[in-house]
Amino acid sequence: MARLRKPFFKFLRILLILILIYLSLAYVILPAAWKHYEYHVSLGSAPKTTQKSFGKPGDPLNVALVGTEEEFIQAMAAAGWSLAEPRNVLSELKIFEREILKRRYPRAPVSNLYLFGRKQDLAFERPVGKSPRQRHHARFWRADQYGLNGKPLWLGAATFDRSIGLSRITGGITHHIAPDIDTERETLMNDLEKAGQLVQTYQVTGIGPTFRATNGEGDWFYTDGEMTVSVLSADNKVQGQPPPALPSPARIRLKNGIWAHLRGLLKFFERF
Repeated sequence: MARLRKPFFKFLRILLILILIYLSLAYVILPAAWKHYEYHVSLGSAPKTTQKSFGKPGDPLNVALVGTEEEFIQAMAAAGWSLAEPRNVLSELKIFEREILKRRYPRAPVSNLYLFGRKQDLAFERPVGKSPRQRHHARFWRADQYGLNGKPLWLGAATFDRSIGLSRITGGITHHIAPDIDTERETLMNDLEKAGQLVQTYQVTGIGPTFRATNGEGDWFYTDGEMTVSVLSADNKVQGQPPPALPSPARIRLKNGIWAHLRGLLKFFERF
């Protein structure tokens, strides 16, 4: 019996050491190495996640735009995104009606999320198909304290609504998001770039790499954890060339390269 115990306890010690190494890497060393704000230092202290009205975490912040409110609204319009209507009983019924009739609702309202103690200042969307079931959408909050060169910054959460259903929290009608929120971040920035509305783009750390998390409605999402920041063209002058993309540090590029391979695996698990 003593002979059996010695290998067993040796195995437990090795297992404990491996667990401690994993925890150190996953929650202390790597998260610290992933953080970078070289192009926008003030964003290091900015919030990374929105909140629901009852305090639960909402969608993560993954995009930001620098520009005046007029430049911002005009840029989104040029990119094919419409301002969402206010959310109320009539607009919710309209969503339900358009879903049944399979009719588009380009300005369908979005549910409220909160940042800085207030709901979104502006929300935009781009419909997909002939019903409001699926749509690209993004909520934004004006954050002058993180502005750049005298212009305000708009912190945003961009996600793709893939279906309409009942809220797991309130029981009301709501949209459920697709897990791959990085794709929506890229879609928004690509639309603005194609419209010639960007003069510079770079990334900073957002929520950080996340394999399995849920938003306020219980919807699963995953992300490489980066926030893409873009500077809008002054007075919405159309740019003839793609905006220069400032490079992230080598360690971040390595992390993103590894994530690109993991992303394919995570997409596979979306169907389950």
